[in-house]
Amino acid sequence: MSTNNVHTSRKENAVNAIYSITPFTLLDYPDKTACILWFAGCNMRCLYCYNPDIVLGKGKISDNEALKFISSRKGLLDGVVFSGGESTLHKNIISLATEIKKIGMLIKVDTNGSNPHMIKSLLQNQLVDYIALDFKGTADSYKQITQSDLFQRFEETLLLLLNSTIKFEIRTTVHSELTDKKDLLWMQQYLETKGYRGKYYLQNTINNVPTLGNIENSQKAIDTFNYSSAEKINIVVRN
Repeated sequence: MSTNNVHTSRKENAVNAIYSITPFTLLDYPDKTACILWFAGCNMRCLYCYNPDIVLGKGKISDNEALKFISSRKGLLDGVVFSGGESTLHKNIISLATEIKKIGMLIKVDTNGSNPHMIKSLLQNQLVDYIALDFKGTADSYKQITQSDLFQRFEETLLLLLNSTIKFEIRTTVHSELTDKKDLLWMQQYLETKGYRGKYYLQNTINNVPTLGNIENSQKAIDTFNYSSAEKINIVVRN
């Protein structure tokens, strides 16, 4: 993902949720042109996270400023991506998404799955068109990787999506010190058992960038994973 962002000159305001805006991307919404709203703050502290400024930062852009920018891109972009940080922590995304829909844009939400109540609200109000759900680790490794006890909430979100008609994908960022072949096999089998039949994206951790945790460069553990063992899901390596 690109983080070449547009910032405002307004003073930082505690009620603002959006840290910055990426005005254009071809990579973050499948088959669509989009912009990205980066929401400040997160309830996880993933050791390999390469957006510490967003996770630990404060919102700088108001909803009105974001909507003004999005309106100016009507007819030029297909959609808007809510990313972060964790956008579902912010209650105002319901009203923000409602206004974006009025403009005529599609909405994709990137989420760690920790707020199934918010995901349910977005689905019920038809305010989201695509969801990318992060599968951080196994039930046993989840706390070490995310520094949180939120696996059960992730599972609730997964089941919610499986029982909906929404288009969604599942993705895992792999760091060789945190996730090994045994973990990846467990995660693959877990998804198959739950009934997931879509694409399961694996992506290597980005090395040589500032991260939240004091962690060494990853050795690209994905390269040693046996993809042929997947029978019911399509494993795709993104990088």
